[in-house]
Amino acid sequence: MSPRRWLRACWWLPALLCGGAAGYVVVSSVSWPLPEEGAAADELHSSSTEEALPALLEEPGGLWKRSYPASAHREDAALGSGPAGRPAGRAAAPSGMFSYPREGVGAPGSAGTARYLARYNTWGFVATRAARGKIQGMPYGNCLLLSDGPVNNSTGIPFFYVTPKDNTVADLLKNPMASLTLPEADGNFCRKNLIDPEDPRCARLTLMGQMVMVPPEEVEFAKQAMFSRHPVVRKWPRSYEWFFMKMNIEHIWLQSWYGEVSAIAVEEYLKAVPSKG
Repeated sequence: MSPRRWLRACWWLPALLCGGAAGYVVVSSVSWPLPEEGAAADELHSSSTEEALPALLEEPGGLWKRSYPASAHREDAALGSGPAGRPAGRAAAPSGMFSYPREGVGAPGSAGTARYLARYNTWGFVATRAARGKIQGMPYGNCLLLSDGPVNNSTGIPFFYVTPKDNTVADLLKNPMASLTLPEADGNFCRKNLIDPEDPRCARLTLMGQMVMVPPEEVEFAKQAMFSRHPVVRKWPRSYEWFFMKMNIEHIWLQSWYGEVSAIAVEEYLKAVPSKG
């Protein structure tokens, strides 16, 4: 960013947050490139005054998409829309409150959403209890490739292709208990809707249970699951003694909104169809 455009951005944001944009609340921070030139740049630079900012924010084609918090939608649905449905003394929800809504996503706690994350994540964060050296007994995390089944057969059960030379795997061979976190940031939904990957509306799934070696009768399925999703692993050096593991899931937690973490029954999760809505 050029010094001139940086100064303009630094002046504009305090004006938005502290100046004439009263009644506007930043629900989600999103980074985006400022236009170099053209109509969009002219609109931003010419409209960056305290008087013009609210109009710019409320304009349908402007910088921000408008929405209301989930609580406002629920209360309006219960009370009815318009002044008649609002209790006396209660102000209307700020017309300028804005965020990027999760359109087409299942309700918080949806087993379908959980299965969607398990299906379309290609990697996950595995947390174990260290079983070695100075960090013995301390939490230890690592990112591992995974697959919940071949391309046309989602199971919800994560499979892994691992080596005993990996510290995480060495821990698991001594203590199989682990947690696996799958972020929605790995897909395109958050990027497409301009939601920061760290925003709680960008869902995350945590599976807890025991990591075990895949039994002989399931090895062929595990091969299809991993190799169809990650063809490159076929070329990994064989001297690393690769083998297959899977998680026997015991607990499931899904976060898909601010502060709200929902427990999902394992049976419900396994029966669900991967779905965004």
